[in-house]
Parts: sequence; structure tokens; C-alpha cells
Amino acid sequence: MTEGNFVDYVKINVASGNGGSGSKHFRREKYITKGGPDGGDGGRGGHVILKGNKNLWTLISFKFKRHFKAEHGESGSKNRSTGAFGKDLIIPVPLGTVVYDSTNNQKIIEIDDEQDHIIIEGGKGGKGNWHFRSSTNQTPRYSQPGIKGVEKNITLELKVLADVGLVGFPNAGKSTLLKSLTAAKPKIADYPFTTLKPNLGIVKYRSLESFVIADIPGIIEGASEGKGLGHYFLRHIERNSILLFIISCDSKSIKKEFLTLRNELERYSPELIDKKFIVGISKKDLLDKELQLEILKECKEFFKKIPFIIFSSISNDGITTLKDTLWKTLNS
Repeated sequence: MTEGNFVDYVKINVASGNGGSGSKHFRREKYITKGGPDGGDGGRGGHVILKGNKNLWTLISFKFKRHFKAEHGESGSKNRSTGAFGKDLIIPVPLGTVVYDSTNNQKIIEIDDEQDHIIIEGGKGGKGNWHFRSSTNQTPRYSQPGIKGVEKNITLELKVLADVGLVGFPNAGKSTLLKSLTAAKPKIADYPFTTLKPNLGIVKYRSLESFVIADIPGIIEGASEGKGLGHYFLRHIERNSILLFIISCDSKSIKKEFLTLRNELERYSPELIDKKFIVGISKKDLLDKELQLEILKECKEFFKKIPFIIFSSISNDGITTLKDTLWKTLNS
């Protein structure tokens, strides 16, 4: 899953169908020349429905089509026959899609199951003239028109679902780790924000076991307030089972970097702090044995009961231990 075909934010226009008009028909049969009104009701317009699909992982289908319209209901007819309902428009979306009203940015719904969710109801069909008969008006020559459908601009935002989410500052080594653990091929370069969209990969563990890992774009201080596109990145962390904090061993302060990351997550959503997490100290290959021992001592003093692993994605040193720890945490 690469950046090129991963789309996690789109704006689309949806419209429900108009209700059909009621009929102004009168009963006309052999030997009944002046029958009463028998006009049927108009059919309901089609609903706009969003349906979760577990097999979808991107909103790329909306990149090429932005306008969706349900069918109109048909008019009523004789013999009090109701017009056919307009066909509902069912739009499949990935699980984890959040729907907002584009005009006021109000959240409408979050799609987290494979049920049908009506976003806009179709227009109601008008009543036929049969409904308007009375003792003083036995031949009503009027009926109700159908109610028009509703048109709305909505925004779809996708939250990536993964077992493990990689969290860290830009250039901490998240994409390199993803490439080392999986068959994914994320863009890797020596400058900040190389990753602009989440990358997913499947980690094969031991015999036939596996789990999904997500490389989330780098977080910077102030991300919870939207700095560095923080709001676009942080939402992908919400649906990860556990978090793996990635901190480079050449960081000026491992302690400060860890606390900053935790603080940004808590300010964005306090619920994120309740997730299980592991700390990974990356780029071990840059250190000689003396420096490795110093960092190990520093981490033991600070993290204490928090699980941490010092590893290298280049030499694969510590990668097996990291996999074991992730699997154990996922299944604890």
C-alpha cells in the first residue's frame, strides 16, 4: 500500500431523490361513468446510504467521481396505486470513515460496521387525490406534489485501522523499520516529512501468524493544535490497537522526545494515552558498544516498567526481539 493510491480525505456532493407526485385520477370503468377519485400516492425518493466495507482501505474511488445522486420516486397512478420508490444509492466506504457536513464541519457519523447508514433521506411522495375526498368535495381535482430530495456536500475522512501504529518525530526511522519488517516499500529520504500519508504493511510472525503495522507521518511539537498537518496525521492513531514510539538514538534527549510525543497525543485525545505502547530506540547501528551501553543505562533508569527495545532496521539487530514484544503486547 503506497502513498500514490492511498487517499484518506475527500469532499463529495450527494443528493437524495425527489418524491413522486400524487395522481389526480378518477375511477372510470364500464357502467361507472362518474366514479370517485382513486389517484395513488407518489413513491418515495431514493435515500443516500453509506455502507462500511471491510475489504476497502482507501477513499481513492472518490478521487475520480465526486457527485452522487439517488433516483427519483415515480408518480402515483390509478386504482390508488402507489408509485415505485426511487432506488437507494448505496456508497461503499472503508471501515473507519468519518463523515462530516462540509458547510459547518459538524460530525454526522463514523462508519465502523458493515450496516447501512442513511446520510440523506429521499423526498416523501405526494398524496393522491383519493386522500382529499370529502362530503363537500367528492371530486377533488388536485393532489400533492412530491417533496424534493436534499443535496448536501459532505467530507469523508479515513482513520487507518492497524494492529500497531508507529509514532515518532520526522526522520526517526519509522519508514525504514516498516520496510525492514514487511514487504511495503515506503518512500525513504534524509529529510523531514518524507512520509505524507500512512503506509501499511503485514508483519509475518513465526509460523503462520501475522499482524498489520502502520507507518504514521511524523509528529512535531504542536501537532495537536494542527501544526505540521498534525490533525490529518493524528487521527490515524485512534484506530490502532497498540502504539510503538520510535525515537532515534541520536536524539538530543530521548526522555524529552518521548514526553513530547506523549503530550501531543494526550492533548489531541486523552483516550490515546490509555492505549498499550512500546518504546523503540532506532538506528542502533550508528552507535559503538560504549554508547549503546550508555543509552541502555539511560533507558532503564527512565522507562523502568515501560517495555523498550534498542534496534537497527539496517543490520536487523534487535528486530526479532521487537517482533516478539509487539506480538506479546498485542495478545496480552
